[in-house]
Amino acid sequence: KIISGDNRLVVTHLADTIGLPVTGVVSGSELLQTSEEALLHIVEHANLFVEVDPNQKERIILSLQKLGHVVGYLGDGVNDAPSLHAADVGISVDQAVDVAKDAADFVLLVHDLAVLQQGILLGRTTFSNTLKYVYVTTSANFGNMFSMAGASLFLPFLPLLPLQILLTNFLTDIPAFTIASDKVDPELVEKPRRWDIGHIQRFMLTFGFVSSAFDYLTFGVLYFLLHASMEVFRSGWFIESVFTELLVMLVIRTRRSFFKSPIGRALLVSTLVIGISTLILIYLPFNKTLGLTALPLNIILPLLAITALYLIATELTKRIFYHQEADRA
Repeated sequence: KIISGDNRLVVTHLADTIGLPVTGVVSGSELLQTSEEALLHIVEHANLFVEVDPNQKERIILSLQKLGHVVGYLGDGVNDAPSLHAADVGISVDQAVDVAKDAADFVLLVHDLAVLQQGILLGRTTFSNTLKYVYVTTSANFGNMFSMAGASLFLPFLPLLPLQILLTNFLTDIPAFTIASDKVDPELVEKPRRWDIGHIQRFMLTFGFVSSAFDYLTFGVLYFLLHASMEVFRSGWFIESVFTELLVMLVIRTRRSFFKSPIGRALLVSTLVIGISTLILIYLPFNKTLGLTALPLNIILPLLAITALYLIATELTKRIFYHQEADRA
């Protein structure tokens, strides 16, 4: 949108020059006779506001914010200072008057609006990767908490020792840190997104319960089917916990199919390294110090099968979840 004190002809010519389709032109004199309710409709549909004074500029911005929009405003004059203050993001230029630069949130030092586009894309990429980390940590922690609490009801021993829990968290946190440099699907940066606590909560509960369901499946296979000893049980669940959290990190990092979204190199390499290291760890001489023990093949194979099933189940759950979220929106 263009909000300007200039003449109607000047502003419409500017819009035509930059290729901005005109959806409505409203003058300052028309705004004087417009109620607050009517203004909300006007600012949503019109995109050229001409011959407006500083107070009307601020009024337009506040109306857009009432409609739920995040407003950025670019100005360089004294008359733009109130609007720069009112906007969510005030932007000025290096050649602007001091009042405008002081009121702005940041000042452009180059004569190129492409800097704004690059900043927006970088911000949306950072936001997407931040959400990935939140998704992974909240769902994994909730699932582990639910599994530990349930296991204590029927197991005669702790399913994992405190040291093993810390080790699991340490190992899985290493790839999680690399999510910051992960690749982001193009559709996730096409439009702005908001921090939605309700969505995050639904995600945590959905994938946390899926994770916990496969933990209980592991408990049943190890304790009731294979009659594993305490050390074998803990080593088995340690392996399953690390493997499933590594895999779920790769699955829920994208709304696409797991195989159709390019993975950042750091995330992929760290996941492979931690996965292999975890498997090797239980066979090292100091494994007893960690409360772990070497696992025979008849234990490893069922654990790998459970992990593969978990991958498939998580992928299917992801499709259903995002389909329901789309319907909710």
